[in-house]
Amino acid sequence: MWKSPHSSIESHMRTASGFLLTILAAGSSIALAQSVPAAIYTDPPADAAHPATMTVLHIPSHGLIINGLVYSPPGAGPHPTIVICHGLPGNEKNLDLAQALRRAGWNAVTFNYRGSWGSPGNFRFAQTLEDAVAVLAYLRDPANATRLGIDTRRIAMAGHSMGGWVTALTAANDHALIGAILISAGDMGAVGDASRDRTVAAMADDMESLAGVTAESMADEARANAKAFRMENAAAGLAPMPLLALTSDDGLAPGTDALVRAIQATGGHKVTAVHVATDHSWSDRRIALESEIIKWLTALH
Repeated sequence: MWKSPHSSIESHMRTASGFLLTILAAGSSIALAQSVPAAIYTDPPADAAHPATMTVLHIPSHGLIINGLVYSPPGAGPHPTIVICHGLPGNEKNLDLAQALRRAGWNAVTFNYRGSWGSPGNFRFAQTLEDAVAVLAYLRDPANATRLGIDTRRIAMAGHSMGGWVTALTAANDHALIGAILISAGDMGAVGDASRDRTVAAMADDMESLAGVTAESMADEARANAKAFRMENAAAGLAPMPLLALTSDDGLAPGTDALVRAIQATGGHKVTAVHVATDHSWSDRRIALESEIIKWLTALH
């Protein structure tokens, strides 16, 4: 049977093309692996003498004991430590981030503000700032630092949504921190500037894990403190500090952008700003989120 001379050429071309695609795919995989820190996908070596642990924390804050956790990496330590502040109400607690940071050699601390997620008391926006300060004081206490393997000279803060606001205002007044990270930060001052009806409607969806509040009382607190709560108020205090400002396509980026501009206007030049096209919870970019944070922290210390 007669065979076109082009048949063998086309066959070779298809084979060569397939081989080329395989090489390109392998190259892309290698490039991707190189851009993702090993802590994202690799467990650390086991240390029988000093294993990785998870410890429940009971943290004093203004006469009450709030609950928390520390994810501790293997090794004798002391280890650098990051405090992760959750948002409102905190359905996304970023525990995958905490685990990745532990694999990267960090103590990762999470906690629940008074009146949230089982911590006693009534929830108030202003109290979230007080609770963050109480957590840092607890971790810096010499007895707690020794017991938990915390290097008190290397403590950073991170916060998501409202927790980003908590982080910004807390870090602005705590220059012993080595850095701060904002993840899709929500400016509670901007929330307070909105109309009461709009704020009440927004708060109504955030009640399920909060005690001692109504949507109306939360809106009233935010509105009464709108000026004091503005995230831009933190600019001067944050100017000397390394800051990682992560924003997403959730409508909140302008608040973080304004803070970054205000920091730069006061002479701050230690801001790294990264915008990623994803939702408020970074639902489809969790590896990207963890990678950005781990790489930034690695360069930091």
